[in-house]
Amino acid sequence: MSFVLSTPVPRVDQVGVEERAAKFTKRSIKNEAKDIGLKLAVSMMDLTTLEGADSKGKVTHLCRKARQPMADRYDCPPCAAVCVYPNLVAHAVSELEGSGIPVASVATGFPSGQYPLDLRLADVRDAVDSGAAEIDMVISRGAFLEGEYQRVSDEIAAVKEACGKAHLKVIFETGELQTYDNVRFVSQLAIEAGADFIKTSTGKVSPAATLPVTLVMVETVRDHFLATGKKIGVKPAGGIRTAKQALQYLVMVKETVGDDWLTPELFRFGASSLLGDVELQIAKRLDGNYQGSDYFSKG
Repeated sequence: MSFVLSTPVPRVDQVGVEERAAKFTKRSIKNEAKDIGLKLAVSMMDLTTLEGADSKGKVTHLCRKARQPMADRYDCPPCAAVCVYPNLVAHAVSELEGSGIPVASVATGFPSGQYPLDLRLADVRDAVDSGAAEIDMVISRGAFLEGEYQRVSDEIAAVKEACGKAHLKVIFETGELQTYDNVRFVSQLAIEAGADFIKTSTGKVSPAATLPVTLVMVETVRDHFLATGKKIGVKPAGGIRTAKQALQYLVMVKETVGDDWLTPELFRFGASSLLGDVELQIAKRLDGNYQGSDYFSKG
């Protein structure tokens, strides 16, 4: 039996989507809007550490950075979440107690997604039991590229069930999906299977997030909302390193789905190095000159 989505998936005009994405890089942003945009970008960042050398000390530092990214005089909001491996969730939860900042955790055999399903589900349950409020799962790209769409859908649904009350972000690893049509199709598939957020990348594969790919995902979310009234979040991750790039993504979101999505509840950045450049730009806006990067602690 062939796999059929409840909503027909249109083909993507590659030239058209790349032309539209390029236009977002040429918008002129007024100073006041830039100030608002930079701080909004901080509020949308999932501060992330996903390295083999991760330690409790590193997570403690990251949590403190998420609570207060900059000195009080910059009036900078806290970050959206802190994302860690499952074994460090409990420590992150403890460090963020009382802040209102949720802990996210990658699970399901991150970053390959090639573990047996029962192990991936156990990984999710362990992270949730440790206090994770958000789960970032990665699909099996191999299964998707072989056309095993029902399997991919069933696995997302199973992970969603294992999440309980935790929100589910589904990572596609778009750099391995080959075409915009595949990105559009898997976006709709993930939404129908129960995703609360759709996410471009693990940050471990290049290319990661790009404006055209993210635009395809945002347009999928828009069309799903128009058809059902349900809002799904989008998270570009990997390769977004500058404040200028972050503002371009925010312009794209505003012009494609509107102001309702300009909130951490519906749009996030997967941030490791992005915060540092945004901090430099915020400081320049207030102080009138660039600070050295050493003046800001690294996330």
